Amino acid sequence: MPRQYDEDEARRPILQPDTDTDEPTAAVGGSLARLAGRTSDDDELTERLTGCGASACCNPSSFLHRFQALILMCLVGFGSYFCYDNPGALQDTFKSDLNLTTTQFVMLYSIYSWPNVILCFIGGFLMDRVFGIRLGTIIYMFILLIGQLIFAMGATINLFWLMIVGRFMFGIGAESLAVAQNSYAVLWFKGKELNMVFGLQLSFARVGSTVNFLVMVPIYKYVKSLGYQGHMCTGVVLLLATLTCVMSMICALILGWMDRRAARILKRNDAAPGGEVAKLSDVRTFKVSFWMVTVICVAYYVAIFPFIALGKVFFMRKFDFSSEDANTVNSIVYIIAAVASPLFGLLVDRTGRNVLWVFVSVLVTIVAHGMLAFSYLNPYIGMITMGLAYSMLASSLWPLVALIVPEYQLGTAYGICQSVQNLGLAVISMISGMIVDKGGYFMLEIFFIGWLIVSLLATIVIWLYDASNDGLLNMSPAARSLYASKTLQHMSGGQGSSGDMTDSQQERDRRSNDPEAIRNRYLNRVLDGTPTQSDTEPLFE
Repeated sequence: MPRQYDEDEARRPILQPDTDTDEPTAAVGGSLARLAGRTSDDDELTERLTGCGASACCNPSSFLHRFQALILMCLVGFGSYFCYDNPGALQDTFKSDLNLTTTQFVMLYSIYSWPNVILCFIGGFLMDRVFGIRLGTIIYMFILLIGQLIFAMGATINLFWLMIVGRFMFGIGAESLAVAQNSYAVLWFKGKELNMVFGLQLSFARVGSTVNFLVMVPIYKYVKSLGYQGHMCTGVVLLLATLTCVMSMICALILGWMDRRAARILKRNDAAPGGEVAKLSDVRTFKVSFWMVTVICVAYYVAIFPFIALGKVFFMRKFDFSSEDANTVNSIVYIIAAVASPLFGLLVDRTGRNVLWVFVSVLVTIVAHGMLAFSYLNPYIGMITMGLAYSMLASSLWPLVALIVPEYQLGTAYGICQSVQNLGLAVISMISGMIVDKGGYFMLEIFFIGWLIVSLLATIVIWLYDASNDGLLNMSPAARSLYASKTLQHMSGGQGSSGDMTDSQQERDRRSNDPEAIRNRYLNRVLDGTPTQSDTEPLFE
């Protein structure tokens, strides 16, 4: 028989202690027991499944089913990353077939980022407040698909302005889609698996970029052998690349159906805890550590993505590589990320200390750029080093947002990160093209190293700020669990007996709705890896 809850008990926050007992410590023990030891027979919110629905592959509470959803989450971003670097894989042919300068070529990347300076933030907010995660993902995927089609048609008829319009739309959809992917990951895997999931998502996304660099030149040669020439050949190749976006669209539809089914079966509350809704004014409550994460998003990634976009010609000129060899070494970062990201994510899950790993990642990336700029060592060494550092940073940086920001604001928070990152990429991509045209690739490497130093300083600020507060971001998993337990005990202390019941109730209400108390209860929910953890219990009354 499912446990019957009285009306008052059913309304309590997940970490709010029982107040109908004279022994606070017993109340704490009961609350912890309900958090850590609730069994499926005791969970009145889970629908009993029979037949195929009860099997591991169809039961939303099983790991196998969640792993299937994770594969779809990863494939949703595959087409986006594959098509994003289409120009980079065909840099020399783009410039020759379409008669583009380096500055015009780089504009294909910068125009991708410009709309997302604002729209990516708005996209995350709309997903939190209006669309919801399922509809939002499908809408953004559709915009991305249309943008890629327009981009391909512009190349086919050799209209540069039409290609710019296509990349503009593609950018609007792709970056907002990345926000949706992050929100999906937190929704399905919040707990001890989250770092590994972020790493695996990055891995699959970078498989898209890697496959792009490896297959686009052979596809171009094949299409050219069929009789297509010049801009017509480039356009046909880009139309073929659009098929990956169609595949991702199908995956988004299937994932939306799976998530809706899981929400129905598990009686999952997709509304914000306690009825809270995201507001634009919420950004004023975000802490210094969050804004430093956004600085790292800009300063680190502008030293990776623009470098890869321009890297093919760099390796051809400095190391005398052929076009195919230059593409191969240029894609090493993505190949390494595809393999190493989930492994590093698992390592971070086991060890914690996210800020330390971010610091090490930035430092190693500086070393990698230094090897490429100041030496003639085999470039594979520098690129493999950069790939390992890049994988570690992505696996340790992005999960920090889920520890800093409450869950109902995650779409907005990730949207801000993507927006600020795109502002940096838009500006730095244009500046990078001008630096190459006027000063060469050596000056470009110095430019990138400078930005990496900025990201290193931002990491130090996070470390110091976190250490001066609760130190949660750089704790081990065991220390975080202990911190959650102590927070629960602290919140329940001194509330078991009081002469004035009215004053006691007012004090409990005040502490329950205190922003810091809400955040602590949220962290306990995120950090608790219990599979039967219910999301429907409010974080505050």
